Amino acid sequence: MAGNNTTKKTTKKADDETAVLAAIAAMPKADRDVGERLHAIIKANASELTPKTWYGMPAYAKDGKVVCFFRSTEKFNERYMTLGFNDIANLDEGPMWPIYFALKELTATEEMKIAALVKKAVS
Repeated sequence: MAGNNTTKKTTKKADDETAVLAAIAAMPKADRDVGERLHAIIKANASELTPKTWYGMPAYAKDGKVVCFFRSTEKFNERYMTLGFNDIANLDEGPMWPIYFALKELTATEEMKIAALVKKAVS
């Protein structure tokens, strides 16, 4: 029976990642390009996070709890994409710290900042 349970978990993870990739693919072109990079950055820097959709957005969870997510400009008719972190993310820094970031584009500098944030969030 344990083998069957492992197969179900593997299938669910594959289905969840497929859903995340489909959510990214459905984004407008500019957001899709950024979303594909964000997905790669998050997976490369926090392999312990599991991709899943959360309210239709690409999200990444640890032990079933969403650590971070991003949403396209069209989600709430905003002028920029948003990268967000939930309270499970280990980003606490003094009495106040940012948990949402506006993304207009990704340069190497932003990619490095995001990689560092994701690593810290799961530390």
